[in-house]
Amino acid sequence: MKYRRFGRTNWQVSEIGYGMWGMAGWKESDDLESNHSLDLAVENGVNFFDTAWGYGEGHSERLLGALIKRYRSTKLYTASKIPPKNFCWPARPEYTFEESYPPDHIREYTEKTLLNLKLEQIDLMQFHTWDEGWSSREEWQRTVEDLKKEGKIAAMGISLNRWEPENGIQAVSTGCIDAVQVIYNIFDQAPEDKLFPFCVQNDIAVIARVPFDEGTLTGAITHTTTFPQGDWRGSYFVPENLKASADRADMLRSLVPSGMSMAEMALRFILENKTVGTIIPGMRKARNVLSNVACSDGTMLPKELYSQLRKHRWDRKPTSWSQ
Repeated sequence: MKYRRFGRTNWQVSEIGYGMWGMAGWKESDDLESNHSLDLAVENGVNFFDTAWGYGEGHSERLLGALIKRYRSTKLYTASKIPPKNFCWPARPEYTFEESYPPDHIREYTEKTLLNLKLEQIDLMQFHTWDEGWSSREEWQRTVEDLKKEGKIAAMGISLNRWEPENGIQAVSTGCIDAVQVIYNIFDQAPEDKLFPFCVQNDIAVIARVPFDEGTLTGAITHTTTFPQGDWRGSYFVPENLKASADRADMLRSLVPSGMSMAEMALRFILENKTVGTIIPGMRKARNVLSNVACSDGTMLPKELYSQLRKHRWDRKPTSWSQ
């Protein structure tokens, strides 16, 4: 496993981190399987774990807390997210600051997360949604500063809305934000335009989420793909999106090198960008852990392939199903 500096925190984090949404927010998740996968990740050098209260109303956080307890002698970086008070994802301009992140709500859910983790301090707390209209409000800024002074959070971040990578730059400009979490993959290259240069200039850590475009970039999504009833992916891959995504995946299949999976190609594409501190693929199964961590070996993609993949940028706008 290779490690990268995580912005001004100076943490050395595994360039392949662990996204824990699927351990509580998707159907067919199993705690025994999840715990085995988490253990396997630690044993293979993963030291950054990203969860949220919203993943099963704290269930995913409790799994992470149990992992921390099992590996007391190993430094594992904990990251979680405060849900908006109105519990509406994603943030929209019409949502007011008061119904999203008032100070008492920020503090309440920080405390809930610490209780779930059984820790006195979390390494990185994040706002799970964000709209730039809230950025100038001093209330959240003072609350974040107080939580840091109290030792309850070491650093603060924001998770940016899907396909809106610049909707948070003003918040980061306040100096209260240490990390941004953003969708970045073969299709979603827009963060390179303004967000990444800003983060480099201001030494802000970058977490790349959704590296596989919710499954499209694993090659598993086809025109006939279906999901179990109640599975979140079923509401994301509506007919309109399923067809477009499958078409895009089909255009990539001929580019996958012999002996490499599309998922590996997708991760290696992201690793080419040194602005990214860590990638957080979801890894519910042991085989996914092993295949993903194996990508952290310092091997670069062939230059010609990388150039070809850059041509598959797909700029999209938020829709009713893109939450």
